[in-house]
Amino acid sequence: MTPFRRLRQERLAAERGTLFAQAELAVALVYPSPYHVGMSSLGFQTIYRVLNALPGVAAERAFLPDDVTAARRAREILATYESQRPVADFPIVAFSLAYELELAGLVHCLDLAGIPALAAERDAGDRRWPLVVVGGPLTFGNPLPAGPMADVIVMGEAEDAAPTLVRAFRAAGDKRALLETLAATPGCYVPSLHGARLPGVLAASDAHVPAYSQIVTRQTELGDMFLVEAARGCSRTCDYCVMRRSSWEPSKGSQALPHSGSAGQSPATPTRSPSGGMRKVEPERILARIPEHARRVGLVGAAVSDHPRLPEILSALVASGRGVGVSSLRPDRLDDEVVSLLARGGYRTLTVAADGASQRLRDQVRRGTSEEDLLGAARLCRTHGMAALKVYTLLGLPGETMADVEDLLRLASELSAIAPRLVLAVAPFVAKRNTPLAGSPFEDIARLEERLGRLRVGLRGRAKIMGDPPKWGWIEYRLAQGGLAEGRAVVQAARAGGGFAAWRRALASDQARSVLET
Repeated sequence: MTPFRRLRQERLAAERGTLFAQAELAVALVYPSPYHVGMSSLGFQTIYRVLNALPGVAAERAFLPDDVTAARRAREILATYESQRPVADFPIVAFSLAYELELAGLVHCLDLAGIPALAAERDAGDRRWPLVVVGGPLTFGNPLPAGPMADVIVMGEAEDAAPTLVRAFRAAGDKRALLETLAATPGCYVPSLHGARLPGVLAASDAHVPAYSQIVTRQTELGDMFLVEAARGCSRTCDYCVMRRSSWEPSKGSQALPHSGSAGQSPATPTRSPSGGMRKVEPERILARIPEHARRVGLVGAAVSDHPRLPEILSALVASGRGVGVSSLRPDRLDDEVVSLLARGGYRTLTVAADGASQRLRDQVRRGTSEEDLLGAARLCRTHGMAALKVYTLLGLPGETMADVEDLLRLASELSAIAPRLVLAVAPFVAKRNTPLAGSPFEDIARLEERLGRLRVGLRGRAKIMGDPPKWGWIEYRLAQGGLAEGRAVVQAARAGGGFAAWRRALASDQARSVLET
């Protein structure tokens, strides 16, 4: 038994809620990040359950190996957890992508499965390769770089689209007929037929809200926490966020997006209609989804603390003896009651976001968070005996100067004097398509590193600074703004080792252009 197979079996044995099924149509559901990340994805678990509930369908899971280099060296074949079946043997292979840098994991998974990474290569010859489907949160922004690898991309919320895709697969006589059917289906983007034209983004029916965990296991980013949606979408209007004023409703028609992320281009956006706010789930529906065995419950959503009945939900969970977690807390929504309930539920690090180095920048991007809100969060953190305050913020917003960074340094110093411990999680601003800031450039990497250095020096001994090097933000930016050519660059960079130098070479190359962009 290989170490990879042994690890899959050990993880499988530690799960509760795994679905084992055999059916006429088997689907491999693949997450292009390691197991502990993929099993913390509520969307991934939801589609796993939705597919397995369809008549005659059995879905099994596979994940990017923890050590891709070792897996490639050992010529490990990507296989599913439930049956240890090679992924390439499944007629449908579906990927869930959360953000741009997981595109490299998509390439690694296809390579390890023995499936040609580029869809154009799968169309050559007589072998019938699996239908490769891509979906997930990435589709709310810009899925074009996934286009060269995908046969079809499901845009937006896929719960209702899954049975539609299965019906089309069963009815089609051949792959060409299937792709033509899907290309005419709302929310389905077929790169080989649509080129760079994206359809609208789907919204699932209320019958699928709230989403909730199917499997609970200790071996995830969130431990043995059972996840359930408190709300879907967001009513806020932050200029940098693809989820602003969502959920999304299906739209009519589509618009072309530019083929690449060249400087000076003004990206068009897919037509889509916001509902004007998030869908809030009643406490009774949330509590009804929680199984008796779940001892820790995580409330998930883009803006959970905006739920008007959050204290009621937390009170019920704490009274039942369960631990609690919340995925997003707005500092302007925190008060003694909410933070006290979180503390009683075992919440140890109060996590909020500033998302702007100064008040000027926060106001500029309509963040809706004031300095006093953040100071208030620090005071609540101390009052209710929490271990730390964690503050997420962005560096490199349009118009940012060193004066803004000095303002952040001053505020962080004040926060560190109040909170028991301060963690500052810093990320470079990456403009996303379909947001008001879509055309904004990425800040110079050296300038970002200089500003990070100033924060580290100024906060030494007073706060922990977290965050990936800005150069990875630049790669994310290129993919977020890119098109099909950038997708082919992903294949080149992943196979060249995935280091920063490999990404720079690949993203500077024009050699992979195809007929899709001619």
